[in-house]
Amino acid sequence: MTNHRFVASHAADAVFERGLRPFFEYRDLGLRQATDGRVVAHVIRSVPGAGFSSQPHLHRTQFQLVYVLKGWVEFEYEGQGRVRLEAGDSVHQPPGIRHRELGHSDDVELLEVVMPADFETELVDSVEIAAPGTPCSPQVGG
Repeated sequence: MTNHRFVASHAADAVFERGLRPFFEYRDLGLRQATDGRVVAHVIRSVPGAGFSSQPHLHRTQFQLVYVLKGWVEFEYEGQGRVRLEAGDSVHQPPGIRHRELGHSDDVELLEVVMPADFETELVDSVEIAAPGTPCSPQVGG
């Protein structure tokens, strides 16, 4: 028997809150509670007029999917280089892949699904892994 619960999230009742990145607002879709913390899903949108900055980082996840609902976003990924995503595009970010956002449109909206719901983000010195003998120290951050 499963312990999962039914959840429906309606746009008319949507509440967006500031979260991991100060230039984004997040709308929780209720999956954290419905799955006892196994999955989190949220709609992310840009905050008009908020300053943008991005440091290379990685997430300690089991699964992460980003789907662009509106606008565009551009990332740099370890081993992949620049990846621009527009409305209708998606990316699976493998666990622990180093990346950073390079920019996004003022109207960007994303759907993000992550497992587990509570995951760590580590700041790193570079998107690319340092060569052997080169110091590169991850930092736990938000």
